[in-house]
Amino acid sequence: MIIIDKILFATDFSEASDYVCNYAIIQAKQFGAKLLVVHVINELDFPIQGIFPDHYVESHKKELAAASDKMMAEFCSRNFKEFKDYETAILTGIPYKKIISKAEAEGASLIVVGTQGRIGLEHVIMGSNAEKIVRMAKCPVLSVHPLK
Repeated sequence: MIIIDKILFATDFSEASDYVCNYAIIQAKQFGAKLLVVHVINELDFPIQGIFPDHYVESHKKELAAASDKMMAEFCSRNFKEFKDYETAILTGIPYKKIISKAEAEGASLIVVGTQGRIGLEHVIMGSNAEKIVRMAKCPVLSVHPLK
């Protein structure tokens, strides 16, 4: 028997995430599962320590963390008025890697992500976190393309 008791929902706080969040809530209600809402502050792919002074880098990281905390609170107040069985986490790193490792660490039974629907050169250059999560996660992934 398949048991879905913890669902990880990844958000970037966009309007599209508001839409995709509905799918995570529906799944959580249907299975009586706890929802873990995760946002990843994207770590730059190149080291900035040598380019900017250390105090600037640390100050910037603190500002990003504070802004993410505020956006998470606003996101949750918009989307979880009736659903209360959730926790939040803000992580820093490469989004797909952090989402997969958090899902594994928390024992998530399902991951819900939105897809941006990039195509062509933009997809080749930027890649897709959702695509990487679908390919690499050890649990099932529900990938939702938000309506435009």
